[in-house]
Order: sequence, then C-alpha cells, then structure tokens
Amino acid sequence: MDQYDGDEDYMPQEDDWDRDLLLDPAWEKQQRKTFTAWCNSHLRKAGTQIENIEEDFRDGLKLMLLLEVISGERLAKPERGKMRVHKISNVNKALDFIASKGVKLVSIGAEEIVDGNAKMTLGMIWTIILRFAIQDISVEETSAKEGLLLWCQRKTAPYKNVNIQNFHISWKDGLGFCALIHRHRPELIDYGKLRKDDPMTNLNTAFDVAEKYLDIPKMLDAEDIVGTARPDEKAIMTYVSSFYHAFSGAQKAETAANRICKVLAVNQENEQLMEDYEKLASDLLEWIRRTIPWLENRLPENTMQAMQQKLEDFRDYRRLHKPPKVQEKCQLEINFNTLQTKLRLSNRPAFMPSEGKMVSDINNAWGNLEGAEKGYEEWLLNEIRRLERLDHLAEKFRQKAAIHEAWTEGKEEMLQKRDYETASLSEIKALLKKHEAFESDLAAHQDRVEQIAAIAQELNELDYYDSPSVNARCQRICDQWDALGALTQKRSEALQRTEKLLETIDQLYLEFAKRAAPFNNWMEGAMEDLQDTFIVHTIEEIQGLSTAHEQFKATLPEADKERQAILGIHNEIAKIVQTYHVNMAGTNPYTTINPQEINAKWDKVRQLVPQRDQALIEEHARQQNNERLRRQFANQANVIGPWIQTKMEEIGRISIEMHGTLEDQLTHLRQYEKSIVNYKPKIDQLEGDHQLIQEALIFDNKHTNYTMEHIRVGWEQLLTTIARTINEIENQILTRDAKGISQEQLNEFRASFNHFDRKRTGIMDAEDFKTCLISMGYNLGENEFSRIMSIVDPNRMGIVTFQAFIDFMSRETADTDTADQVMASFKVLAGDKNYILADELRRELPPDQADYCIARMAPYTGPDGVPGALDYMSFSTALYGESDL
Repeated sequence: MDQYDGDEDYMPQEDDWDRDLLLDPAWEKQQRKTFTAWCNSHLRKAGTQIENIEEDFRDGLKLMLLLEVISGERLAKPERGKMRVHKISNVNKALDFIASKGVKLVSIGAEEIVDGNAKMTLGMIWTIILRFAIQDISVEETSAKEGLLLWCQRKTAPYKNVNIQNFHISWKDGLGFCALIHRHRPELIDYGKLRKDDPMTNLNTAFDVAEKYLDIPKMLDAEDIVGTARPDEKAIMTYVSSFYHAFSGAQKAETAANRICKVLAVNQENEQLMEDYEKLASDLLEWIRRTIPWLENRLPENTMQAMQQKLEDFRDYRRLHKPPKVQEKCQLEINFNTLQTKLRLSNRPAFMPSEGKMVSDINNAWGNLEGAEKGYEEWLLNEIRRLERLDHLAEKFRQKAAIHEAWTEGKEEMLQKRDYETASLSEIKALLKKHEAFESDLAAHQDRVEQIAAIAQELNELDYYDSPSVNARCQRICDQWDALGALTQKRSEALQRTEKLLETIDQLYLEFAKRAAPFNNWMEGAMEDLQDTFIVHTIEEIQGLSTAHEQFKATLPEADKERQAILGIHNEIAKIVQTYHVNMAGTNPYTTINPQEINAKWDKVRQLVPQRDQALIEEHARQQNNERLRRQFANQANVIGPWIQTKMEEIGRISIEMHGTLEDQLTHLRQYEKSIVNYKPKIDQLEGDHQLIQEALIFDNKHTNYTMEHIRVGWEQLLTTIARTINEIENQILTRDAKGISQEQLNEFRASFNHFDRKRTGIMDAEDFKTCLISMGYNLGENEFSRIMSIVDPNRMGIVTFQAFIDFMSRETADTDTADQVMASFKVLAGDKNYILADELRRELPPDQADYCIARMAPYTGPDGVPGALDYMSFSTALYGESDL
C-alpha cells in the first residue's frame, strides 16, 4: 500500500478514523450525503458533479478536477485511457498533490480508490475537507477543529437555549444552525418562534434557508440527525465549515482584531515573564550577596552561648532558608527556558536579561555560595569543643576573682573617705581604732591574690580566647591590691595629723560665719535691684532711673573693704591647711556661705553695674528712634491712604459711565491700571517703614489713623477692582462679537442697566432687575421670574452683574435648536420610524454608548410602537435640558 508524506504536517489525522473497522451504518450514510454534497458544491463551478462518491472518483479525473477547483492550482495532465493503470496514475497524481500540501495520507492508496473502497474514499475526502475547508480556520489562539468550535461558541453565545460543546449532539435540536444564520442574517429566520422540542422543524428550516439564501447545499438530512443517538462529527463539521466560509466576509474585521489581540496577548505574556525573571533573579542574587559574607565570617565569638547560637543559625539556614532559594533557582531556570521557547515559537528575538542576571551569572553566584558554605559547620563544632576545654579553668578564675572583688568592694571608697576632716576630736580617735583592725584583715587576704595571678598566667599559656579580659581583670585586682596598701598608710597619717589641727580651724570658722552672713544679704539685694526690668515711655523716666543708679555706685568702695576682711579670715584657714596639708573638702559647720560664693556674687554685682549703665543709655536712644519712626510712617500713610480711596471712587465712576466704544474704555482702563501699578514702589517703601516699626515693637502711633493693614487691604481692593473692571469690558467685547451685538445695542443695555442700578454699585438686586424686565415688556409671573433669575444668578446671591445682564439679553435674541438635530440623527438609525429598537442601537453605536441610551430611553407609547420600542424623541430633548432624563 502506498504512503504519501508531505514536507510538513499541517495537523494530526483524526484518531477516531479507524480504517480497519467498518463505519457505523448511520454515520456512513451521513458522511456519503454530506461529502457528496460538499464535493458537488465545488465541482459545479467546473460544470459537473458526482452521483456516487466511491464510483465517480475511481478514474481519478473528477478527483483531480475537484482539487484544482478548491486549490485554484493546476495539477499534472490526467491520463484519458480507460485501463486500470491509467486510473491509478490519475489517482496517484491527486494523492501526490494532497501530500504536497503537507497532508499525511496514512494507509490511503490509489488502488483502494480505483477499486471503489467506500471507507478509503470517504477517508480521503475527509482529509481533503480538513486540509482545504477547516485547517485555515483560526480564532484567537485556536485553529482548525478547535477554532471552528470556538467560532460557533462565540457566534451562538447570545442565544441562551444554544450550548455548542461539540460537533455531534450539540446540533441535534437544530437551534445551533438557526442561531448561526440569525446572528449574521437575522431577516432570514424568525428565531423567536423556534422551539427546542421541535428539532425536525428547526433543522429543515436551517437547511432550506442555507440552501436558498446562502448558497450552501443541503448536506444533511434532518431525519438522520434526529434519528441518530450521536450524529456523525465529520458530517457536522463539514456542513458547519460551509457556514464559516459563507460568512467569512463578515469575519475579516473580527479576524484582524483577533490577530492583533493574539499578538498583543503573546507580547504582554512575554513581557510579564521577562519582568518576573528580572525580579526573581534580582531577589536571588541579592540574597546570595547578603549570605556569602555571613558564611565566610570565621571570627569566633567570645562565649560558648554565642558560638552555639551561630551553629543553630547555620542549621536554620540549611533547614529553612536555603531550600526555598534552591526552588527559586530551579524555577528561575525553568522560567528562562520557557520564555525563550515562547519567544522562539512566536518569532520574537531571544530574551537577554540585564547585565549580571544571566542564568550563568546566577549559577556562578550559587557556586560561590556553596564554596562559602563548605567547612563552615566543621569550624563551628571545633571552636565549640575548644571553648568547652577552656571554660572550666576560666570559671575557676572567675570564682576566686569574684570572692576577692566582693571583699574589696567599697574598701577603696572607705579608705578614701574624708570623714576625718569634719569629725570631732573624739570621732577622730574612734576612726583610728577602726583603721588598725582593717590593717590586720588586709594582711590575711594576701594569699588569695597570689592564687588569682597564677591561674591567669596558666590561661595565657593555654591561649584562652578571652585572655585579654582575664589579664585585664587580674591586673585590676593586683593594681587594686597595691592601691589598698597605699591608701591604708595614707589614711593612718591623715587621721593623726587632722586630730591636731581641728581645734584651731574651728575657731576661724566661727569668726568667718559671723561677718559673711550680713555682707551676703547686702549683695543679693544689690543684684536684685540691678537686674530689675524697667518699662518706660519717656526720657524723663529714664533720667530718674540713671540718678538712682549713680547713688548706688558711690557705696561700692566701702563694701569692697568689708569683702577683703572676710576673705582674709578664709585665707588664714587656707594657710593652715596648706602648711599642714589638711584637706578642706568639708564645709564650715556654722554657715553655708563660702568665699567662692562671696566672690561670685561680688563679681556679678560689678558685672551688672556697667550692664545697667548700658541698658539705660540704649533705652534712651531707643525712645528717640521710635519717635522718629512713628513720624516717618505717618507722613507717608497720610498721603497713600487718601490716594487709594480717590482711585477707588474714580474706577467706580468709569465702570458706570459710557464714554466711547468698549475698545476705547478698555484702552483707558489699561492706561489707568498702568498708572496704579507704577504707584507700587511707594507702597513697598511704606511696607519697609512698617517693618522697621514692627521690629522696634512700636504698637501705637498718635500721628496717623492709618495702619499698614488698612493700606494693604485698600491696595489689594484697588488692584482687584481695576482688574475686574477690565475683565468685564473684555467679556462685554467677547459677548458683543460672539452674539453679533452692535455698539448701539450694547450702549442701550448699559443705559438700561445704569438706569435701574439705583445704588450706583455696578450691580442690580432682584427687585431692580425685575423692574427693568417689566420696563422692557416682559410679562413676568413668579415662576417665570424665578427661571430667569436661575439663569442670570446661578449662585443664588440675589444680584445681577452687568455681564450676566448682557448674556441674558443676547441669549434672548439667539435661535438654536440642536435637540432637533439629534432627533433627526436617531430617526436615520431607526429607519424613519418614530421609535428605535435596542438591537438597532447596538448594531450602530459602540457598546458603552448603546447601553447608555438603552438604560435612559423611556419606552415608546405611540400607536405604531412594537414590543421593546424606545422613545428617542424625549431622550433627545432631555439631553438639552428641555425635559428630564
């Protein structure tokens, strides 16, 4: 048996076509009719047809003709002889042409076709149908059979009683065929009258309409489909593919959109994969970068607990932290390979990760991580065992050191106490007895100190990791021991010397206390007076304070003599202390006043005297300067204030009066504005003077009634008023030009407005405006006046500006009606009907705008309406505010 293989496979052959078994009789019957009709739909283009599918293709002539018609290509010249060899040659030419199109014809040979083998002939025709009628069908990312099925599902999705899941039982009730026709040609079938429980009517309706209006031959029998439990899938696919090709013209736009969506979807998916790869690679490399220094750190910790924690951290790393990263690395490589495959399959250039983020870069970094990890755990265990060996000896050192340190605690402080300096004679003798007992205890602890030094020496020889702290502690103990010996001897000598000097010093303390107290009180009173804050407003007040200050300074020489005498007593005590090396850390038992305090207060008094002098001088000068600043500000403010008021009044007159055209008024106002802006330097100068007054803390000025705040508010109002007036004139020009208002009309508007602006404020209140409208002939009721006021006064402030007045008057002369234009457009879409249907809106408008109209259009209630009719006329008027939506 011959076998034909093309250069490439276009699609796998159907697995359910078993050429070694007979076809199901019902299916064979359906296939004969369907395949015969399909072949004739193409052969009739060449002016011929077949009657018996296995007999009429035996000589190969009509088979070659069929291939030429459906491919549009010319085949090799056929043999015209009647012999079997001629027929086999023709069939082989046809089979070779099929194979050249990338179709594998497994187990189908020319002899079977020539012999009229029905099973092989039907198999060959099905292969041709697959290649030329179904293979090129493509919907989104699916093609061939799946693409055709997806096309059917998409087209029948709006029909709730149609559920296409396959090419057999999903079509038995006939609604699927009717839905395809109705979706593309709704005028051909009244779909609403079809019933799911009447499949014969549905099928015959679809077959007849397709043959009559769509030029699709009747390839199936309704009786065969209804009477078969599972209709033949190939017959159904062949017939449905004819619908697809019949409607292919309408599919061009959808196909183009689907192709774009497919390309964009592939591109977006690839970009997301690239972003995911970059992020995963960055995160993994960052984790490796942080982890390697931690694994390379071989510095031992100072304690067993710390080393054990390091070991536990490492085991957590092995058990908890590293496994997820191994998975991430594997997933990264999988993602990279998947992405490259997808890019290659979709004809995209290969993905090149950012510099340093290639898979090879990640593998290199991972290798460095593994190298750093190697040997880390073994080092940790060895270090822990070494620490265990040394900890015992170190603990012994710590115990002995702790006992000694506990004994010595407080001893240095006790020996360094200066309690003898303030003790009485009897207390000094008691301290001497206590000191002798301590000297005996000190000699008994000599042996323990020697043992501590010996253990420290042994730890040094064994290279204990904490030797520096051991040595430091041992050194502190030895140094402390030596210090205790020296302090003991020193305290003994001090106690004995102090005993002799205490009586002499006590007498001098008493005399010092008697004279220091009153002098201290005098200095505190003087400091209080010198630092007293004064508040004055005149030069006379300052002169009175200066006279009193001069009288105080005259008493200072006598006070200084008393101070020297008091300090002489203290110096005598200091001479005794210096001569006999007595430590005077203690205080005078008769007073809390000391020489340092006396000198400090005396120095403070002398320091405050010139400060008081300077303060009085500065205050005198400040009062003179404040008066000058007051007069300087007042002179300018008394000129600027009236000037601003005058300009405000002039602008008010300009805005009401009518002199020349609007352009002349605008030119005049801009020149006026320029003159106002040129006045700004004087305002700035006044601001500078005001700043000086504020800095001088001057809060009143009897020379003027104007404040800087008054000037600022007036200036801002002046600028705002001239800018607003100019803007009003510009708006009037725009309104005049846009509405075609003549200068005479505008003058009439202004004259009417000014006439009824009784308060001459440039605005009319509601009553003035109503009077104006009545004078112009308006017949106003309350509702009509309220409507007009809502136009000219949308903010409901109760006033009407000249611009609003002009807009209203110009609007009264305008004549536009765009709502009629919109109604005319809807009437075009509705086919000149007075109503429109939802399907017509969805067919002509974008989906979101169609849904917007359907949701807001009221039902049409006219006599010519039909179910579902919508009122586009009321909707159009509502768009322009003439009714409510």
